[in-house]
Amino acid sequence: MASASVLVLSSCSKLGKLGADNFNVTPTPLEAVGGQVPVTINGTFPTKYMKKKAQVTVTPVLKYEGGEAVGQSTTFQGEKVEGNGTTIQYKVGGTYTMKANFAYVDPMIQSDLYARFDAKKGKKTVKIPEVKIGYGVVATSQLLSRCNITAATAPDAYQRIIKEKQEANIKFLIQQAKLRDSELNSENMKEFIAMMKQINDEKETKALKNIEVSAYASPDGALDLNTRLAEQRQDNSEGYLQKQLKANDMTAEVDTKYTAEDWDGFQELVSQSNIQDKEVILRVLSMYKDPEEREAQIKNMSAVFKELAETILPELRRARLTMNYEIIGRSDEQIVAQFGSDASKLSVEELLYGANLASVSNKEAWYQKTSQLYPNDYRAYNNLGMLAYQKGDLSAAENYFNKAKSLKGNAGEVNANLALVALNKGNVKDAEAYMGKASGADGFNEANAALNIAKGSYQQAASAANGVKSNTAALAQILNKDYAAAKSTLNGVANKDAYTSYLLAIVAARTNDAAGVNTNLKDAVSKDSSLKSRAAKDLEFAEYKSSVESL
Repeated sequence: MASASVLVLSSCSKLGKLGADNFNVTPTPLEAVGGQVPVTINGTFPTKYMKKKAQVTVTPVLKYEGGEAVGQSTTFQGEKVEGNGTTIQYKVGGTYTMKANFAYVDPMIQSDLYARFDAKKGKKTVKIPEVKIGYGVVATSQLLSRCNITAATAPDAYQRIIKEKQEANIKFLIQQAKLRDSELNSENMKEFIAMMKQINDEKETKALKNIEVSAYASPDGALDLNTRLAEQRQDNSEGYLQKQLKANDMTAEVDTKYTAEDWDGFQELVSQSNIQDKEVILRVLSMYKDPEEREAQIKNMSAVFKELAETILPELRRARLTMNYEIIGRSDEQIVAQFGSDASKLSVEELLYGANLASVSNKEAWYQKTSQLYPNDYRAYNNLGMLAYQKGDLSAAENYFNKAKSLKGNAGEVNANLALVALNKGNVKDAEAYMGKASGADGFNEANAALNIAKGSYQQAASAANGVKSNTAALAQILNKDYAAAKSTLNGVANKDAYTSYLLAIVAARTNDAAGVNTNLKDAVSKDSSLKSRAAKDLEFAEYKSSVESL
C-alpha cells in the first residue's frame, strides 16, 4: 500500500499543484450585478509547468451552502498536443484570461470561488487539486426585491369645484348703441339668461362668480365717435344685465371694459376669412401701427373695403358677455355617505376619488364597486391590481393589470405596473418593453430606477431616481457610489422601514462610520429580525463584526 501511494503521488506530481498565487480575480470579493455574478480570472502557468503532451481544462466553480454554480471551461495544451486548446509553451509558461458569469441565488452571499482542473498527460489522467481563488458575493443590488416599490395608481379626475363660463354676444348697428329686441331675443342670449336662472335655482351645486362685459366699436370712423359708441354699448349692456340680476333676485359683480377700435378682432376675422387680397390687408396691419393711417390705407382699396364693410365690420360692433360660474360637487363627507346608501348614484370620478378617502382595508370595496358599475373603465382594475401587488399577491395583481391593459393598452400606469410584475419574475426584457410605454405614470421614476438596477445600469438608475425619496432611489445611489445622496434620500423617506435602516447601515459601512453601522443595524433588526442572519453573512459589514455580533 505504501508503494502504491508513492506511485500515485509520483503520478500526480508530473504536472504539480497550482496555487492561489497563480490567479488574480476581479472583483474581489465578487459582486451581484443585474442578477448575475460576473468575474474575470487572470491565470498563470509557471515556466516548465505545461508538459509538451499535457492538456489542462480549467473550470471556475462558485461553491455555496447546498450547491455550486459551474462556469465556462477553457482548455490549455502543451506544444505537442493536437487540439483546439490554447497552447502554452513549456519553457516560458503563459498567462490567460477567463470570464465567468453565474446566475445569482441567495445562498451565494456566503460562497467561495474555485478553479477546478481536468488534466491529462498523454493518455493518462492527472489529478490537480482544485484551488480557492476568490470568496463571497456582495449582494447589495439584490435588496431591490426588498425595497417595497409602490405600484402606480390610476388617478381620478374628480374636481369638487369646476370653473365654467357661458358667453353671449349682442350686436349693434353702425354708429348706434341701442339694444335691439332681435338681439336680446337671439338664441345665444336666451341660453345666457337661462343659465343665469339655472344657477339661481341650483344654489347648492352652482355659484355665480361674476359677469364680464367687453364692448367694442369697429375701427372705421373717427376715434372720438368710436370711443363714445363703445362706452355707450358697455353701459347699455351692463344696465340690461343688472335688470336681469334684479329680476332673478341675484347679486354678482359686473366687470366692464370697452375698446374703441377693435383692430385685434378685425385682424382675427380677416385671417379666418376668404376675402380677396386678405394677405394685403394683413400686411397693411403689420406695416402701419397708427389707427388713422391703417384705416386710410384700407379704405384706398375700395373694392376690398366694400367687402370688409359688409362681412367683417358688422361683427365687430358688439358687446361680449361672459358669465363665470362654478359647479360645486359633493364634499368628501357626502361622497362617503352616498357610497354607503347607494353607490350607483356616484360618478366614476367620485368613486375613484372616494377610494382615496377610505381606509386601506376598505379601498378594495370601493374599487370593486367601481368595476361593477363602470366595467369599461380601466382604472378600477389597475387599482385593484395595485392593492394586490402591495399584499404580495403577484398572480392576482397581474390578472388585474392585464384586464386593465385590455381596456386601455397605452395606459402608463398599467404598463409601469406590468413592468414591476415582470421584474419580480426576473424577466428584465419584458419589464423593459413595458417601461417603454409607461412614461408619465405615477411613480414612473422609481419604477425606471428599479429596472435599471435590475439591468446593472447603476448610473442610469441613480439618474432616474433623482428627486425620489424611497429605498429604491437610495439603493440606486449606493450602487452608483453616491453615498451622500443616498443618506439624504433615506433620511427623507416618508414611511421608513427595516430596509431603510439596513441601507443606512450600508452607507455607514462604506463611509467608515462605525457608530452609524451599529445604530442602524440595531434599528433594522428591531423592525425585522430576519435581517440579523442577513447582516451576519453580508460582506458589507465584514469590517464590523462586533456590531453584527451584538445584534
